[in-house]
Amino acid sequence: MIIVAITGASGVIYSLKLLKALQKLKIETGVIVSDPAKIILDYELNKNIEDVKKIADYYYESNDLTASINSGSFKFDSLVIVPCSMKTLSAIANGYANNAITRVADVALKEKRNTIIVPRETPLRTVHLENMVKISKEGGIILPAMPAFYHNPKNIDEICDFLVGKILDSLKIDNNEFKRWK
Repeated sequence: MIIVAITGASGVIYSLKLLKALQKLKIETGVIVSDPAKIILDYELNKNIEDVKKIADYYYESNDLTASINSGSFKFDSLVIVPCSMKTLSAIANGYANNAITRVADVALKEKRNTIIVPRETPLRTVHLENMVKISKEGGIILPAMPAFYHNPKNIDEICDFLVGKILDSLKIDNNEFKRWK
């Protein structure tokens, strides 16, 4: 199972496209959506939590610290936080597990499970970079939302597909989400 956490940063399109790609690949998913992310879903995509639940196998409330995913004994393969706000990044980097998203990240890192953080902020402060380094030193993968353009994207979907393909690559999942460099 892959857990996808969506936080209150711009770029929620990436998380929905990732969930759809995983669904198409028949990979089991669980999703957590922070309260600020619910606002961003509506603002950026005119979507709501029910739309997200339709493309995930399991849904966990972000304020539920008793959820099964918050225990190291719960088996999941990977965690992807996309997009990841700097608030969430800071909490994870500093061991502040105050909600289901930061707690599942704490579990993923301590259990040495694949942890991919897709930060969405620019420009970055030094403290943002330091927090990314902390997570990277613990084995987390920092995969910034930085699209490439060598595949000549024609629209926003193709730009987003590139990032989703890079996330899938980091999860070691074969995919054809984007045209690769030849």
